[in-house]
Amino acid sequence: KVFSAHFGQLSIIFLWLSGMYFHGARFSNYEAWLSDPTHIGPSAQVVWPIVGQEILNGDVGGGFRGIQITSGFFQIWRASGITSELQLYCTAIGALVFAALMLFAGWFHYHKAAPKLAWFQDVESMLNHHLAGLLGLGSLSWAGHQVHVSLPINQFLNAGVDPKEIPLPHEFILNRG
Repeated sequence: KVFSAHFGQLSIIFLWLSGMYFHGARFSNYEAWLSDPTHIGPSAQVVWPIVGQEILNGDVGGGFRGIQITSGFFQIWRASGITSELQLYCTAIGALVFAALMLFAGWFHYHKAAPKLAWFQDVESMLNHHLAGLLGLGSLSWAGHQVHVSLPINQFLNAGVDPKEIPLPHEFILNRG
């Protein structure tokens, strides 16, 4: 039962991440900040004019009024190579899909194929699954993303190229000519 609860926890984490990416895509000035991060402050929230609360909105630059954020999400997204709201939306949808998969995995391992105690006591199978799958492949894929996607995109951004002119990440791989 505890094993399937872990999938439920992962589902909640993916749902939370999806919300962060969705709010960044829908309510933020990420694209404006990305084009001029020194003069435009990051803002992902606008207070609606209800009972005078719009006084909390400040000018963050680029013609955008909102609450300036200091969470570091914009910097993380830039370092990851995200250059548009569309990519933020796609990441939010991907996180929702993974949340649904984790919810299904929790249900499946609780109701249909609950692991037996002997499986947890078999150290060899447990270590191979967790270490090779999660740590090994996860680290390799993230390192590959950093080298082949994030680094070229950040070199373009540091050189002053407009984010809208930077090719999408898959175009770096497919259009080598």
